[in-house]
Amino acid sequence: MSDIAVQANNIGKMYHIGNVITKSATLRDKIADGFVAPFRRAHKLLKGEATGAAELDQTIWALKDISFDIKHGEIVGIIGVNGAGKSTLLKILSRITEPTEGFAEIRGRVSSLLEVGTGFHKELTGRENVYLNGAILGMRKSEIDRKFDEIVAFSEVQKFIDTPIKHYSSGMTVRLAFAVAAHLEPEILIIDEVLAVGDIRFQKKCINKMQDVGKAGRTVIFVSHNMSAITRLCERAILLDSGMIVDDGPANNVVTHYLNSGEGTSALREWPDVNRAPGDHVTKLRSVRVRDINNEISDTIDIRHPVKMEMEYDVFEDGHILLPHFRLHDHEGIQLFTAIDVDPKWRERIRPPGRYVSSAWIPGNLLNDGLTFVGAAMLTLQTRTPHFVEPEVVAFHVADTDDTNSARGDWVGGMGGVMRPMLEWDTEYIPFVPEAASSPTSVTRPA
Repeated sequence: MSDIAVQANNIGKMYHIGNVITKSATLRDKIADGFVAPFRRAHKLLKGEATGAAELDQTIWALKDISFDIKHGEIVGIIGVNGAGKSTLLKILSRITEPTEGFAEIRGRVSSLLEVGTGFHKELTGRENVYLNGAILGMRKSEIDRKFDEIVAFSEVQKFIDTPIKHYSSGMTVRLAFAVAAHLEPEILIIDEVLAVGDIRFQKKCINKMQDVGKAGRTVIFVSHNMSAITRLCERAILLDSGMIVDDGPANNVVTHYLNSGEGTSALREWPDVNRAPGDHVTKLRSVRVRDINNEISDTIDIRHPVKMEMEYDVFEDGHILLPHFRLHDHEGIQLFTAIDVDPKWRERIRPPGRYVSSAWIPGNLLNDGLTFVGAAMLTLQTRTPHFVEPEVVAFHVADTDDTNSARGDWVGGMGGVMRPMLEWDTEYIPFVPEAASSPTSVTRPA
């Protein structure tokens, strides 16, 4: 048996834009159109207008020449900017839409979660939808019975399991949909960014479950804009840009490519248009930057050197004691720490309208090597009102060194943990005192 679970061969998907028919024509519509068509064409010719639909119809390739193989048991992330073709690719792999050219071969039972409530019937209860989804996957009722309690417990919708889905919130629907998709033992699990609808706690729970699915030898294909989730969950990633594959390899390498390409987050993120900048009528975020020891914007930082985080923002409304802060996560999604502005010049002081740049330095020999993601946020201290929260807005790579003047010292192996502080060590030495030589003792033998 082949070890290939998913095989994509020169997949292309073309969409027509313009000349869109919004409803199906009835027989009466067609007869009427046939009668007036000659007069319409004559009118266009007299006005010098082009005839035919070709000029009105335009095409766009959402995907072009997509080829890859995914083995059984692989966990693969699909990343790229909005419009790169990620969701279109997953719809083709899930058999929701057909490719314009090429083909995808799927070897195994597929469970997909591409949109909130995928595969759910709104008029049916949660319980009925669990059994419906299981039947669609080809499972026997006895198999679904065996998994049912586990599905409901994971989804945390026990109280509403006999309520029609149409009364569920989007978060409840996602929880149940993911629980069904992940627990009904699919051989291939396909998940889109839909998990972003859930809360942070449930997202982590889902990622842990997908890891378990992968460890059980099943295949997972995961689309996300959360780069720490991709690097934590996936061994391999595929980067799409403008409908084409631009990188395919180890997840850490591909994510680094994405971050450094200017297509995703990097050491600099700006919002030149204030109308599109995160924030509200009180304050808006204009840029976030990462700088090295030379004050240069850099996405690669020597582990021994300090790194500077900058947040530039506009304040429009007077009367607020604002609290800028950063939140840092590593590539596994573990929060490293939160850095709150403690600048004595602005503590407990109202910030009048204007442009501000708040900076914070992280000491060298503190972070461990690898990717570090920085989120920027702002709130009013008096009321704890958030004005903007931008998670993972920039990222930088902490580069290891073989220099002994670091926390690594003379050790050449891996060093676990999220931090690698260079602590001050001291050793006290007490030499051994030689014991005085003693004469051999005599041995008395029994009579």
